[in-house]
Amino acid sequence: METTLRPLSLGEILDRTAQLYRTNFLLFAGIAAAYAAVALIINLVSVFLLEGYKGSRIGSALSWQMQLLSWSGLIVMMIVSNVAGAANNRAVAWVHLGEPATIRGAYRSVLPHVGRYLGLGTLKLLIAWSPVLVIYGVFQASLIHFVNKGVMPRPGEVPVPSTTPNPDSLAFGLITIGIGILIWPVLIYAVFMALRYALALPASVVENLKLRAAMRRGIALSKGSRGRIFVLWLLVSVVEFMALALTQAFFVMYSVRHHYQLPVGLRIVQQVVAFFTNSFVGPILAIGTTLFYYDQRIRKEGFDIEWMMAAGGLAIAPPDVQVSPEELSTGIDA
Repeated sequence: METTLRPLSLGEILDRTAQLYRTNFLLFAGIAAAYAAVALIINLVSVFLLEGYKGSRIGSALSWQMQLLSWSGLIVMMIVSNVAGAANNRAVAWVHLGEPATIRGAYRSVLPHVGRYLGLGTLKLLIAWSPVLVIYGVFQASLIHFVNKGVMPRPGEVPVPSTTPNPDSLAFGLITIGIGILIWPVLIYAVFMALRYALALPASVVENLKLRAAMRRGIALSKGSRGRIFVLWLLVSVVEFMALALTQAFFVMYSVRHHYQLPVGLRIVQQVVAFFTNSFVGPILAIGTTLFYYDQRIRKEGFDIEWMMAAGGLAIAPPDVQVSPEELSTGIDA
């Protein structure tokens, strides 16, 4: 059992994240592969639907059908991502404390509480990202409207340049510019709120907390470390971008050279490559977030002492963290 727990700097947490991932690669990548597999299936269905509708008489229905598939797939992926994220949190907690961990054991541990983790992910999404989703919905609705009017090309079609000004094109351009300006303050709000609840999921997994208690616990534990968590998010985003750039560069260049068209075979290969990329990159954030959870418990509650005493046969009840309902609902720190 690991009994040398101590507060870690940001650099040490990042080093520990890399160390845990490197020494337990198959464990964490195997857990993330469940989410990546679902994303692969949904994307392949999109590819085949798009190919099947191309040139058909019912092509006018393509937009709403693809939107229906997109939103349905998004919901399914959110469910699976919450389960996979909880399983990775569980596995990281075991490994970090020197306990044995397996893919099967991690999923077996979290599956009885799927509803709890789904509710937690949904509530976090609604609180933090609802304004972004509203703006995205407005943009998609306007895009579908102008596609149906023939202003924008349909999926799979090559845009045809026009020599005469089109008032509808101007209207769509103004809508796009307005949304582009409005999205920035909304994104700042969303990131701030997401940081407040960043540790709610590992808290729920490790401490077996129900929905509301996990949200309160996440708020309390994240205080004083949200800036460091944000840096972790930035670094993970950079790693994900680099991985996508390396693995998708060929497909992007081929598409550009062939009028933004990819043969169906290459699109299938592209999605398979994305499956491996998501499996490899996906666990990094879960590992780092779980380490931040334990670091905050050590800093705020002396968890390292509690763990050493537990290893010696003694037990200490975890502190009761109080956060007011008003703080939870309004997003204002106490």
